[in-house]
Amino acid sequence: MRRWISNLGLNMEPSPSPITCNRKQKRKDVTPADHEKAKRLKTEQEGEEVVKCSLPPHLPRISVPLDLLQQPIALRELTELLQYAALGKTRGIKQPSWCRLHHQRKVKGVNVVIVEGLTQSHFYKHYLTMRHLRSNYSTRVTFTPSCDNVASEIFSSEVPQSDDPSLFERYTENSKLEKALRIHPVITKFGTQRKGLTAYVLTQEEMIKRHFPVKGMPGFEDFMCTDSVDYVTDSCPLYGLDCEMCLTEKGNELARVSLVDSDGNCVLDELVKPPNRILNYLTKFSGITAAMLRPITTTLRDVQAKLRALLPRDVVLVGHSLNNDLIALKLIHQHVIDTSLLYRRDYGQRFKLKVLAETVLKRQIQTEEKKGHNPIEDAVAALELAQYFIKTGPRQVVEHYLEELWGYTIVDESTDCAPAPTPSHRFADVLQTLGRSVAFLGKRADISLDLSNQQWHNSDKEVLASFKKLTKCPFLSVVQFSDHLRRCDAQQQQQQYQRACAALRDMCVVFAGPLPAGFSERDVKKLFRCCGPVRKIKMLNTTVRVHAKVEFELLEGAMLALKTLNGLNVQGQTVRVQRPVYESLLDLDLTLNALMDVGPNTNQLYAVKLNPSTAEFIKVSAKINGHVFNGDCPAANGLLAAGVNGERLQLKTTSTKVSEEKIRERFGQFGLLERIVLPDKPGKYARQAHIKFESSEGMRAALSSSEDLWKENYLVSPSVTPPHLSSWVAMTAADSGEEDEGRTHMHTVPQDQEMELTLRTLDRHLGKLFRSLPESTLSLVVLLGHTSAQGNLQGLCFMEVK
Repeated sequence: MRRWISNLGLNMEPSPSPITCNRKQKRKDVTPADHEKAKRLKTEQEGEEVVKCSLPPHLPRISVPLDLLQQPIALRELTELLQYAALGKTRGIKQPSWCRLHHQRKVKGVNVVIVEGLTQSHFYKHYLTMRHLRSNYSTRVTFTPSCDNVASEIFSSEVPQSDDPSLFERYTENSKLEKALRIHPVITKFGTQRKGLTAYVLTQEEMIKRHFPVKGMPGFEDFMCTDSVDYVTDSCPLYGLDCEMCLTEKGNELARVSLVDSDGNCVLDELVKPPNRILNYLTKFSGITAAMLRPITTTLRDVQAKLRALLPRDVVLVGHSLNNDLIALKLIHQHVIDTSLLYRRDYGQRFKLKVLAETVLKRQIQTEEKKGHNPIEDAVAALELAQYFIKTGPRQVVEHYLEELWGYTIVDESTDCAPAPTPSHRFADVLQTLGRSVAFLGKRADISLDLSNQQWHNSDKEVLASFKKLTKCPFLSVVQFSDHLRRCDAQQQQQQYQRACAALRDMCVVFAGPLPAGFSERDVKKLFRCCGPVRKIKMLNTTVRVHAKVEFELLEGAMLALKTLNGLNVQGQTVRVQRPVYESLLDLDLTLNALMDVGPNTNQLYAVKLNPSTAEFIKVSAKINGHVFNGDCPAANGLLAAGVNGERLQLKTTSTKVSEEKIRERFGQFGLLERIVLPDKPGKYARQAHIKFESSEGMRAALSSSEDLWKENYLVSPSVTPPHLSSWVAMTAADSGEEDEGRTHMHTVPQDQEMELTLRTLDRHLGKLFRSLPESTLSLVVLLGHTSAQGNLQGLCFMEVK
């Protein structure tokens, strides 16, 4: 146990009485140059700030490298991420091997939601229903189901031991110090992170409260305003200001003013003649004597004019109890930093400038042997104190001078001489040792966690309500939802999964026909694989004509086949390409739009490069993006005439491979490219790529130029298949039963309707829980999947830092 002891008796200044007012200050017009310079806009309120930057702030975020995105993760990889997010390199934990968590030190908490029994097939089957889940989380990775109790394994997972045996002890000591620092007045006001100078500029509300002159406030009607910009940035200059006063018939009035620039060079040092009769020169403090002021003719107005001319428009004035100096100058300036409010003490008490300079700057000012204060010296001291505070950051300032300046020391209260127990390396135990709370909320289960940290509930609704009622969100919380399984036995779950898989496969299916007599499965595959990898062909021979069922690996293949090959003239036969007409596909267009508009597929294009002979064949009487190509092409006419009565379609096999260099050269004309993804083993004839643009404008420009791209044998469409899936149909496990004539998924059964309603409720719960999480919380939702006689049914892991 450790506690803080306060050593009283340090020199302090009384705080001025606050003045409250609700009037707002009028803003001046800002020039375009000022706007361009203002990269960060400060609108700080008492105790908090909102900063707008031209560049995104360094907030924590998570990403998965492209070469690892399509590799499923297991429970071990999941705990690897959680341990790094919670402990980081300070505890000796390395970055996860399969993903990257950027700015881990800024992660404020970790929340894991475990959803039992659902697979990634269920999610994509009910994609439109899961609105919150698909929009709140930008990163998805396939999750391999585990036979273990996932929640229990998270808490009981072993944290790797560091090579440095003293690291745990040092980290524990720092954690205790962090806990103590939270109540320090400097930390409670400014936090622990180092920030730019705009974080310490007083807001208008603070200036009113601290009795600074503010335009429009009572008592400051005759004050002169400096010509300052409305907003300042972290790169704006700091100027130090200090004044000395004499006592006159009207009170304290200005007798001397000193101004120093950012380098501490004096740019103004003037004696001022007070307009009223002087009663006391206050020489002991001001250093002013009657002889010094006798020849002076400089007036307050003269000094105000000089200051107004000397001060840059974007300057931030720095001083110690600066409000008194500005009142003496009868000057209003919008942007100020007061060092007496930077180095704060409890209860509004303030350090004297002399104490701060001696302790922090190691400099003696205002000594007894000197006759009065030197305002130049005081202005420089205030300036350097502010510069040191900004450069060092509030946490380091407090830690460096915790005892020497604030008079606090940490003493050991432990009287137990018994040897300390061997520290546990279980994840939950390590966190609790470091003072970080852990909790489990869900149905009653055997969890490797103290019962005091568990909350058991009978329904997901109760779990959510209990989580939202927590006065403070635990640092690590694991929430378990399981209502959707309560009324489903194992057989019903398997049937629901099979129906979901069949519906997902149907999204990649097109029917083509009528085809010319003698057209074989091989001929169909040759024709349709120009749109993308073909998984399966099934010939459908009716009593009169020949049709084919074509199943693509990717959703984009079916989309391009509908746009490109529908209406194609093959040997005088117009081939119609259409999707199957099943009830499960009635909202397919909405699903495809949602897949391309949200998450990883945003601004991503799918492109296929056709070989010349295939392109010429399609260009004859083919509808491409609403345009009909009719041209005399001998080669194409020869192709159309081929393939009769057993002769195969003579599509030449001229190879046209797609390379990253070719893609970048052609599509880089539309906009900056973020990445290009090529398949590991592209098809023999079809060459495809996923192209990610940095902006939506680039993607739209490419799509609008699809006709020009078609002339160069490129087919393009928006990306639809999620990047973590190498194949859309690969998420469906076994093929058994998929060709049954009955096809129960063609019609909505009561179990499907019940599942739809249950998942809609689950999605609302997930949305509410996500909104209740604190900012900078790493949030994970894990659909566990499940094991069956056919093998593992893959789950899905969603990740986002709120």
